[in-house]
Amino acid sequence: MPEPERSRPTPEQLLKQVEAEELHQRRGKLKVFLGYASGVGKSFRMLDEGRRRKARGEDVVVAAVQQQAPGDVEEILRQFEVISPRLGLASPCIDVDAVRRRRPAVCLIDGLAYKNPPGSQNSERWQDVDELLASGISVITTVNLQYIQEKQPQVEAIRGRSVGESVPESFIRRADEIEIMDAPPEYCVTRTEGGNRISDEEATRLQHQLSELREIALVLVAEVVDSQLEDYLRRQGIEQSFGTHERILVCVTPRSNASLMISRGKRQAERFHGELFVAYVEQDQMTTQDQETLARNLKAAREAQAHVDILHGEDPVAAILHFAEKQGITQIFVGHSLRRGWWQSLVPNPVDRLILEADGIDIRIFPHGAASEAQ
Repeated sequence: MPEPERSRPTPEQLLKQVEAEELHQRRGKLKVFLGYASGVGKSFRMLDEGRRRKARGEDVVVAAVQQQAPGDVEEILRQFEVISPRLGLASPCIDVDAVRRRRPAVCLIDGLAYKNPPGSQNSERWQDVDELLASGISVITTVNLQYIQEKQPQVEAIRGRSVGESVPESFIRRADEIEIMDAPPEYCVTRTEGGNRISDEEATRLQHQLSELREIALVLVAEVVDSQLEDYLRRQGIEQSFGTHERILVCVTPRSNASLMISRGKRQAERFHGELFVAYVEQDQMTTQDQETLARNLKAAREAQAHVDILHGEDPVAAILHFAEKQGITQIFVGHSLRRGWWQSLVPNPVDRLILEADGIDIRIFPHGAASEAQ
């Protein structure tokens, strides 16, 4: 019996595939070391990567390093040929033409987000990198999360600081390889503050902030890896459709830290090509303040493009579980507080019931009140 005829790509699809492959092969490769805070060791890792490549026989040069490099960076830097910066401007900048003439296989460039001085070939350093990539020169570079343009509002809200330099997230997403410098937040506390002594309370607050930044960076790296896979499939002419991997339900109440729960839920849903649901179990005798808070929470849910539902039932846990089963929910985000409220009016403890009865559903608990602000 003859085999069924397989679908063949059209001439137009074949042409696009060939053109994409040629462009991919001509262009240099971009590797990014991403830090979620200062002092995590990006510069050293970039140089160490270059050292290992050089030991394997690759032609590696350095075009830019931070001006005040730590001792370990200075030591490893001596092993490389350094392309002198372009002078005669307000400050030194990468000499793109000199790097092109030298034409190495790999160029190491620290500080992707630097602004070039007036009179430079490009106004931003990432544009210099883009030119080198277009010339077929691979680049290994470093950048901190706070400099990624689309992430800056989130980072500023967490740290309360703004920066003037930025790199478009679209450029980061074009990286062929991205690696996060995943140092523990507790290690970064003293490094971020320049080694200055800070109080235990300030250290705890800073550690919570760094944990938030770390999560944003991890999600971004995972998304870049997904984009790399999708780009590879496109270049190979393989059509791939991603189904919904996660369906996340955020349960809000007037006292829940809804903004944090919704933002975390949205990140998770976007990361896993999933859907976000926000639900509230209707309750009687709410105060005016509770009603206003709930209205703000539900407004935030709609702004996050979540599916918003009002649930009904004398047993809130049963209502949530019934809704979760009906919608195929895979994760439930729920708040928990020591203060008296409708959660505490149930016996046994409702969170315990959710964990015990939510068969096959992950339960994530977010503290209410002051503790939640540190999450």
